[in-house]
Amino acid sequence: MLNFLTSLFSKNLAIDLGTSNTLVYIDGEGVVIRESSVVAIKSKVNEEEKVLAVGKEAKKMTGKVPQGLTIVRPLRDGVIADFQVAEKMLNYFIAKAYKRERLLNPKVVVCVPSGVNEVEKKIVIDTSLKAGAKEAYLIEEPMAAAIGAGLPIDKPVGNMIVDIGGGTTEIAVISLGGIVTKSSIKVAGDDMDEAIVDYMREVYKLMIGKKTAERIKTEVGSAYFGPTSTVTKESKIEVRGRNLLDGLPKSIEISALEVQTALKDPVDSIIRAVKETLEKTPAELSTDIIERGITMAGGGALLSGLDELLANETGVSVYLADDPLECVVFGTGKVLEELNNLKKALL
Repeated sequence: MLNFLTSLFSKNLAIDLGTSNTLVYIDGEGVVIRESSVVAIKSKVNEEEKVLAVGKEAKKMTGKVPQGLTIVRPLRDGVIADFQVAEKMLNYFIAKAYKRERLLNPKVVVCVPSGVNEVEKKIVIDTSLKAGAKEAYLIEEPMAAAIGAGLPIDKPVGNMIVDIGGGTTEIAVISLGGIVTKSSIKVAGDDMDEAIVDYMREVYKLMIGKKTAERIKTEVGSAYFGPTSTVTKESKIEVRGRNLLDGLPKSIEISALEVQTALKDPVDSIIRAVKETLEKTPAELSTDIIERGITMAGGGALLSGLDELLANETGVSVYLADDPLECVVFGTGKVLEELNNLKKALL
């Protein structure tokens, strides 16, 4: 019985702490939490803020909250922007992962963007420790994504990974267990949603929320109409919002071609960042990448036609990871389970 309790209490966590979503992986069990990185907080004068909902339940409230209730996304551009709310969110996810209020403190490995500075690293570590971690380690997202995608990062060959999350796009060339060339830009899935919101406001004078924009992106969003694209120019979607001219509800129909126009700027920024990273890559590793191709991961990689567009723009084959949405947390989980062997992958 004692051995069982020790085993239970000593289970450790890998966390993909993303701007849009947080995934938690338990050592030996796999992914146990898939939640939105959103917290609903009720505040009253002269009273302490109270957390009403976290994750999916909080996201359902977005755009529908009354006065005194605030929806907070504690991460911005992949890093913690609201220390206190992030700590409460992490506490909730850790407790939910173990399905109990309190356990012996686990070891935690957390993903961070490759562009984080020393102050941001310290914030993530301190937040993890305050949320109950015994030890906290950091791993760069592109490294975790590459490991999760099954790339041979420890071999003397060039592996290129493009991880498009909610707040950042992480691009890296990895060889012999380390990142040789990298780029981190604050343009990703959230910027695509905002671009759709802006387009609807400017072209149709229609105000829509980010949840609606995300639905448009998911259903008819496209970067390129190619032979393998899941969306065609003729694809359409009904959009409902508020008419900015008279303030009344309004419903219109837009085409996938219009959505592609709306997404052009963030998509072009991602393509440009990949090209710039390739330009900085040593010649020998560039040859490997031409032979092996580019691997894409993250929710943003699921945008229809983005892989084809990137291949056309770079002249390099592009492949989608087997599980783009959970690639990063799987890689982090593998590092957690093989901490001694993969410790060099950590920051």
